[in-house]
Amino acid sequence: MRIRTKPVKNPGECMDTAQIPVDVLHWSLAILPIVVLLVFLVPLRWRAPEAAPMAMFTAAIVALVAFKTPWHTLAVACGKGVWDAIFILYVIWPALLLYQVTKQAGAYDALRRGISRFSRNELFIILALAWVFSSFLQGIAGFGAPVAVVVPLLIAVGVRPVHAVAMGVLAHAWARFFGTLGVGWLATLQVADVEDATQAAFKSGLLILIPTYLGGFLVVWLYGRWAAVRHAWPLVLILGTILGVGQMLSTLFSPELSTFLAAAVALLALYPLSRWRRFGEPITGISERPAMAERRVEEKEEAPPVMSLGMSCLPYAVLPLVTLSALLIGPLNDQLRKWTLGMPFPAVDTGYGIDIDATDKYAPITLLTHPGTMLLITTLVVWIVYRWKGYYRAWGRLHAPERISSSLLIDAVPASVPVIAFLVTSRILDHSGQTLTIAHGIADVSPPYVYAGIASVIGALGAFMTSSSTASNVLFAGVQSDVAHLHGISAESIVAAQAAGSAYGNAIAPANIVLGTSIAGIKGKEGAVLRLTIGWTVVVAVLTGIATIVLVAVS
Repeated sequence: MRIRTKPVKNPGECMDTAQIPVDVLHWSLAILPIVVLLVFLVPLRWRAPEAAPMAMFTAAIVALVAFKTPWHTLAVACGKGVWDAIFILYVIWPALLLYQVTKQAGAYDALRRGISRFSRNELFIILALAWVFSSFLQGIAGFGAPVAVVVPLLIAVGVRPVHAVAMGVLAHAWARFFGTLGVGWLATLQVADVEDATQAAFKSGLLILIPTYLGGFLVVWLYGRWAAVRHAWPLVLILGTILGVGQMLSTLFSPELSTFLAAAVALLALYPLSRWRRFGEPITGISERPAMAERRVEEKEEAPPVMSLGMSCLPYAVLPLVTLSALLIGPLNDQLRKWTLGMPFPAVDTGYGIDIDATDKYAPITLLTHPGTMLLITTLVVWIVYRWKGYYRAWGRLHAPERISSSLLIDAVPASVPVIAFLVTSRILDHSGQTLTIAHGIADVSPPYVYAGIASVIGALGAFMTSSSTASNVLFAGVQSDVAHLHGISAESIVAAQAAGSAYGNAIAPANIVLGTSIAGIKGKEGAVLRLTIGWTVVVAVLTGIATIVLVAVS
């Protein structure tokens, strides 16, 4: 999508290219849908299926009344939002199907008990799953796959569902920008005006060090507060360096593979680290473990698991194998990428002169390389193997059997409503000009160094609205580089701040949280998860802002 802009005659406006109103009234109205969403989710504790439509209707009313958006433009925006949601729902539904196929064969029971025998240090296992393994999945798949895969694993090893979702959403946020084989980075290059792409990539990796290290530390803190931090800080620093510094250095020769390479090395490093007595033996001296569920005293009386630990890990071996085969085998990838699916939309405009081009294929989905397809293939393979081995019959004799299809519908339908509403809200904000009003309004009142300090917040705002680092950069990376040029500061540093914000902002993205709560079976607890992640996001934003100011000052 390309938006053409025309100047407006507004003597108080400092950017000639902005053709939308940038004043206190319009800025306040533009940000109102986001405020409404946060108020309903956090202090009022509404469920996401209830809060998301309220934000959507607020955005639509503001677009019609204050931003002179024609009805046909609003209809196109809603249609694009639904199509964007299908992209995400094609991850949610297959992920929930894989979860049910795995759960009802008894794999999670075998995994929980097998992992507890493999390592006696539960914090080490939690960090390995929530931080390292999820980052590895983000490096190759992304689009919700890490949350869908890791959250059930965390619950299986004893993490409370709300904490499991918070860890699963937040710990791999650092990997969002260069993850999925660099799709966010490639999108940024298409819209941002930077002279030195290598410098922009390296600075992005440098700023992303902040959420990398702090993501690991928050997982530890959620587990056991400061006593856990004192125990695990060497492990966090080692793994954080492998992940963050490894990614940063890899951007110098291959930004597209930087997250995958760093996460793969960290995954391999887990074995020697597990031999370290400090992290191989049970933890002592931590009396408060708020993230952990109560241990079941009757566990010794449980029937033995129906499958081995190795067989319970089958989905997590098949998924990377299928994904890497589809993405890294050149001839196969070329053939698979020929099949794309997109929706045609007409050209539209707004009362303030924003012209949005027509498109024959809006946001085309490369269906055969989409993470949803990878999840479906994995699910089919797992179902065939588990059925052939007789695990469904064995588990059904021990527990009340459930129909996979009915369980899928119970979980997936309520999860789909807020995702659609969130993405429709995002498109309305974009097509009415409210997104540009927010970004330009912040830039207009900010001197160069102040703007540098808040540039990552704009990226985080995009991630909050779209639940996607890529979408955030498509929306804002061009605006950010333009503002940097107008202020006469380093565009590479500002684009790097945008990249970092588009990564860490996913920790508070409602659609990501809804995916996690749906997988965890705690629909309606989205506000509780957000209360765990929002403070971390603020801290990361402040530190990233300070680091960006330093980068701009030395550039």
